[in-house]
Amino acid sequence: MDLFSFIIMKNFSYWEIKEWFSNVDFTIIGSGIVGLNCAIRLKEKFPTAKVLVLEKGMLPQGASTKNAGFACFGSLSELIQDLASHSEQEVLDLVKKRWNGLQLLRKNLGDQNIGFELNKGYELFINNDLYESSISKMNQVNKLLHPIFKEDTFKKSDNIFQFKNIKEQYVVNQFEGQIDTGKMMKALLFKAQKLEIQIVNNFTVDSFEDYSNKVTVHANDFSFTTDKLLIATNGFSKKLLNENVTPARAQVLITKPIKNLHIKGTFHFDEGYYYFRNIDNRILFGGGRNLDFKGEETTKFETTDRIQNKLKELLETTILPNASFEVAHSWSGIMGVGNQKKAIVKNISDNVFCGVRLGGMGVAIGSFVGKELADLL
Repeated sequence: MDLFSFIIMKNFSYWEIKEWFSNVDFTIIGSGIVGLNCAIRLKEKFPTAKVLVLEKGMLPQGASTKNAGFACFGSLSELIQDLASHSEQEVLDLVKKRWNGLQLLRKNLGDQNIGFELNKGYELFINNDLYESSISKMNQVNKLLHPIFKEDTFKKSDNIFQFKNIKEQYVVNQFEGQIDTGKMMKALLFKAQKLEIQIVNNFTVDSFEDYSNKVTVHANDFSFTTDKLLIATNGFSKKLLNENVTPARAQVLITKPIKNLHIKGTFHFDEGYYYFRNIDNRILFGGGRNLDFKGEETTKFETTDRIQNKLKELLETTILPNASFEVAHSWSGIMGVGNQKKAIVKNISDNVFCGVRLGGMGVAIGSFVGKELADLL
């Protein structure tokens, strides 16, 4: 069959159509952690297949290159909150999947290539009631997670980093670490390119049509066909799918380098809605979505004065009260959340599949979800 039979493309050459958009076996929408891991897994399963990845941004959009780089699986108060809306087995399964996903990420790319450091995770408490309720349930959560870690996950710690306006003891998790998000995504892209996976950037998919043996993908004023379509757009998936996924914007800032910075590790407070870490002698600080849940249900990459000012205030009063600092840069990323923490990995039809709703845990579960998505075929 002529390669132009099912392709409508204006201003594309014969060579472009032939090499990129004809005889496509698998098309993946989204070149983030899920999309690239899916593509890599498909190439492992089907070495001769033509795998095409479409990305609407110049770089991977969403949260894959915009996250804080936490190799974490949930703070104590966050997991206690989850237990209020999920069964113990569901929470155990969530943590197990996050933990296994982190190990898969490290195995696939190597610790050096992702800048992995095991500097522990800490949860600070500003609210006394939250502190008391969390400590009272710490043994229960440790017991629940014992099958995974074989020892206590959470323990009390003194305020060794001299934070202010918090409870003098906080909770430490010896199993949590941090990564360099940029290095991780660069390594993932390099691995995909070595497998001859074709990645096309600045390509926005508007819609698709699912036929019995093909899927037609529509973008602007051109279309092409693919045997199978896999959607890995997470917080942007509402445009293409009718699934329980809501976009959730996360705002972040980073300071200029701070002389003699003594803070080391990943830190959470307020049930995980605020989080910060050290990186390159700077503090990276994000969160505040709980100040305006409705307003942050957006796919716009913007920051707001309300949240950015709160982050700066907390830097001054709690995190860096005895140090002078300047904010160097601010940005935002888009997560995908819903009424359940479990990711949605499913068949939409015989030809269309999705792996979305990572719930802010993309670093932890993205590799695993990508593999699961590919294994649906």
